[in-house]
Amino acid sequence: MDISLSAWFVIGLALFGANLPFVSNRFILLFPLAQARKPGMLRMVEMALYYVLIGAIAWLLESKIGNVAAQRWEFYAITISLFIVFGFPGFVYCYLLKRR
Repeated sequence: MDISLSAWFVIGLALFGANLPFVSNRFILLFPLAQARKPGMLRMVEMALYYVLIGAIAWLLESKIGNVAAQRWEFYAITISLFIVFGFPGFVYCYLLKRR
């Protein structure tokens, strides 16, 4: 996989993964919940799990291309912030749009 293609793949995967907790009322798309709506804290836990999973996929893709660059706290602060921003459309869909 080419470097540019793998970067766009990770960005698309992050967009999808950041919105997934807000679209589905199941935990990690597998486990149904007894409540009608998923609690907000559970959505944040699920979002953190998707962040770690997508980060591992990105690390694997980077290791296949070449040497993995060393990341410090700045990298993680930026990627967590970007992941939260990517989840904004799902948040709007889940909490701010009126359902008829």
